[in-house]
Amino acid sequence: MLRFTIRRLAQLALVVVVLSMLLFAWLRMLPGGPVSALLGDRATPEARVKLEADLGLDQPIFVQYWRFLARAVTGDFGTSTGVQRGSPALEVFLTRFPATLELSILALLLAVAVGIPLGYLAARKRGSWLDNVSITWSLIGVAVPVFFLAFLLKFVFAIQLGALPASGRQDVGLNGTRVTGFYILDGLLTREFDAAWNSFVHLILPAIALSTIPFAVIFRITRAAVLDVMDEDYVRTARAKGLAGMVIRRRHILHNAMLPVVTTIGLQTGALLAGAVLTERVFNIAGIGQAVAIGFQRKDFPVLQVVILASAMVYVLVNLIVDLSYALIDPRLRTR
Repeated sequence: MLRFTIRRLAQLALVVVVLSMLLFAWLRMLPGGPVSALLGDRATPEARVKLEADLGLDQPIFVQYWRFLARAVTGDFGTSTGVQRGSPALEVFLTRFPATLELSILALLLAVAVGIPLGYLAARKRGSWLDNVSITWSLIGVAVPVFFLAFLLKFVFAIQLGALPASGRQDVGLNGTRVTGFYILDGLLTREFDAAWNSFVHLILPAIALSTIPFAVIFRITRAAVLDVMDEDYVRTARAKGLAGMVIRRRHILHNAMLPVVTTIGLQTGALLAGAVLTERVFNIAGIGQAVAIGFQRKDFPVLQVVILASAMVYVLVNLIVDLSYALIDPRLRTR
């Protein structure tokens, strides 16, 4: 297990380096650039040349990349030129990442809490009305675009009914104490329960919108895995031995069906980070998704680089945790 962990960490480092090279080259191939974003299209040629020299953009691409890599090792990814002009790019990421992570965790918990039990029940009741309705619901969850569902939820529950907030992370004027950057956790730590509840209520609509695709995928994988396990010989043998139905369902069916489900949950982390871009824009949440959207509009290369690289690292680390969790679910893997 230790060798496996070290090998995967080495792969993580390699993935990050290769991604940084591709990302660095690709961003500089985009039309425009930070010079145009800072000076505008009416800037004089002299001003453009001077700013390019100040930013080091007049150097060959491999020289620029080496300088970027040397600074990145120390945590210096440059200064934001558009999202929060003048602020360090790493600081922009660190201040916005808790909002995205808080939203993603709640969306993933919602998808898992509904997807796994519903997938299991749909498999047990195969062909019933519950199975048919669940499959239809999951298909709608995949087919409906996230941004359309987000606008629909916002229009119905926030504008028409006024039951839930329409945007933001907290009500205007409700300034809770900031400790970690996670508003719900901060409210609990400082015993400001009104602030924690207010933050949770603000996350309900965006979390529902963001969870639809992960829910649909987790539901379908759970249903398929349970159906496969239910037809295995060891399940029929357990029934023939007269084991209690609860024991068969928990120990033999659900336990063995969890491997593909755990893999799916890990893979959905990347989908959540990608879907957060649209969800945060619709609900005006100042997370990394919103930072990416603004960064592309204003050619903010430093912020885009640190956000995309950090998101890739989170995605790979989550999948490493998923791989390590296999040994807890399937004891046979501990001997390999």
